[in-house]
Amino acid sequence: MEEYGKILIIAMPIFLVLIVIEKLYGIYKKNDTAPLIDSVSSISSGITNSVKDVLGLSITFLSYEWLVSKIALQHLEANVLSYCIAFFVIDFYGYWSHRLAHQINFLWNKHAIHHSSEEFNLACALRQPIASLVNLFTFLLIPAALLGVPASVIAITLPIHLFLQFWYHTKHIKKMGFIEHILVTPSHHRVHHAINPEYLDKNHSQIFIFWDKIFGTFQEELDDVPPVFGITRPANTWNPIKINFQHLSLLIKDAWRAPKWKDKLTIWFKPTGWRPENFEEKYPVNKIENVFDFAKYGTQNSQKLIYWSVAQVLITLLFVSYLFDNIAKIGLPNIFIYGFFIFVTIYSYTELMDKNRFALLWEAIRLGIVICIIGYYGDWFGLNRVIPISNYIIFAYLFLSFLMTLYFVNFDFKTNQNQYINS
Repeated sequence: MEEYGKILIIAMPIFLVLIVIEKLYGIYKKNDTAPLIDSVSSISSGITNSVKDVLGLSITFLSYEWLVSKIALQHLEANVLSYCIAFFVIDFYGYWSHRLAHQINFLWNKHAIHHSSEEFNLACALRQPIASLVNLFTFLLIPAALLGVPASVIAITLPIHLFLQFWYHTKHIKKMGFIEHILVTPSHHRVHHAINPEYLDKNHSQIFIFWDKIFGTFQEELDDVPPVFGITRPANTWNPIKINFQHLSLLIKDAWRAPKWKDKLTIWFKPTGWRPENFEEKYPVNKIENVFDFAKYGTQNSQKLIYWSVAQVLITLLFVSYLFDNIAKIGLPNIFIYGFFIFVTIYSYTELMDKNRFALLWEAIRLGIVICIIGYYGDWFGLNRVIPISNYIIFAYLFLSFLMTLYFVNFDFKTNQNQYINS
């Protein structure tokens, strides 16, 4: 928990700098692929996922450490060989867990967030799930366990493997020659994120592209078929917490409504998107039929709202950095209180990004949480020892945030709506 938090302290600013560089490069080339409000939603999703992971909010039914203790034919040391084996096996594990997440209805719920952006940029790589509360795929690491790769090696290699998937989420890098035959490149991954019929459910590999070629899921990016990004049932929200459970909500509703018990039980394991007979007519959901003819979500926003949203996510990153850097000092159960505050914060400002009037209620709840925490503990989880006036700074920020939300809900939204109607 604490070690992973320290890793994220290093990784977060690197990712943020690269996202800014991509944004500036896009502006320079007059091809900006990273709208600010979309990037804010993506970064917010990354925050929720990292906080969930650091808090240990997941269950592993079959631990790798137990697997090694039971089936290892030998026991390797933590050396270059064991790390290479771990990386290779994790990539095999990643291909199949990724592919199954695309192909099985209930597994798609945890992966839909990653595909929910209607853009394709470095920030959307951070759209990672909080709905993945149970790890079902440890058995795919059996080859490493048989060879006796230590659990500590797997624990270190997993985040490295994940971070190495960041760079290829961009439209600015075209095809890369001979590298296309070995590694997953931006071209391969654009295909994977596309909703064009030609590209759906292709290129599941994460580092080595040959898994797709071996198992028949490879598709090259075609010059005459520009990729269109998103999900076929668009999220229509910037709120990453809502996106994480949209598909699950539909599955629960369909299972409840289904007249046949067989459908109620099997809907979870059917191919992704499957619904009982006639449900598309009886209970229609918004679905993109023509990928070249649909309106992207949330394109009509005032510059004030966009810049305020950017400020909110940057301030949230400061709160998160303090949490990750002080996990041991904050301790249990306080880290869960802190984590809850982060989730409420993200829910609040992304509801505002969605122009939802209930954002004002969430801001009031957030302000109430801070008043209770500082009132009970006397400061913000020990921050006063670092910044003596931190209580006043945090109160001032939360009060300003409440006033800004009040302004957007009662004035900016109405003004912007009238301008849109009159244009």
